[in-house]
Amino acid sequence: MDRPIGILDSGIGGVTVLKEILKLLPHENYIYYSDSLHNPYGSKTKEELFEYVDHILQFFLEKDCKAVVFACNTATALVIQDMRLKYPQVIIVGIEPAYKMVHDYANYKKTLVMATPATIHSEKFLNLFHQYDNGNTILLSCPNLASYIEQGNNLEIEKYLEEILPKEKIEVVVLGCTHYPLITKQIQKILGNVIFYDGGKGVALRLKNLLQENNLLTNSTFGTLFFYDSSFNSEKEKRFYELLK
Repeated sequence: MDRPIGILDSGIGGVTVLKEILKLLPHENYIYYSDSLHNPYGSKTKEELFEYVDHILQFFLEKDCKAVVFACNTATALVIQDMRLKYPQVIIVGIEPAYKMVHDYANYKKTLVMATPATIHSEKFLNLFHQYDNGNTILLSCPNLASYIEQGNNLEIEKYLEEILPKEKIEVVVLGCTHYPLITKQIQKILGNVIFYDGGKGVALRLKNLLQENNLLTNSTFGTLFFYDSSFNSEKEKRFYELLK
């Protein structure tokens, strides 16, 4: 069997990234690691995240993964550079809020960036924001939102969004957490017909390019997908496949 690609997230939100990857690379083998035991990542320290993600990287190395995708904005923002230094032999692809897309396609439009506290305040994101700041952007830290999405608690999600989303007119929403594309309908219910940007497509394209450059694309005509959850929660796996479908 061809070497797999590892996909990691704090839970099942990374399924939104995996969907984009599967569109470009449907015949690869994948291992998806849902670290729900330590969810949410957005409230953890950098030191804690380093420990959790390092453990997952060791897991992927044991499985002989040829590449690893950080399908988590918080993990990318806080520890991806450390992981690249520790594991220089591994192709590691990260995701970040697609704020540059606002600059490229919707400049000057009233923009809302939604992300975890860790991502919003990270040096990596703030450098990106200051580089492409359109002067018309609200940065919204959304503590606990990923947890509500992870739990699938729609009533809590809607109540939370009503409390936290701005009352002013918003035209563009940057989804800075891979869980957030799962609730675009709920967001639109409050903000109206906004334009959404997220980093999933960019990650998929970057992964494909790196695999091509390193002659690591599969020759198989079909692929496999293995799901692993750190809390051994069978309901997580069931919901993961429902969302993937």
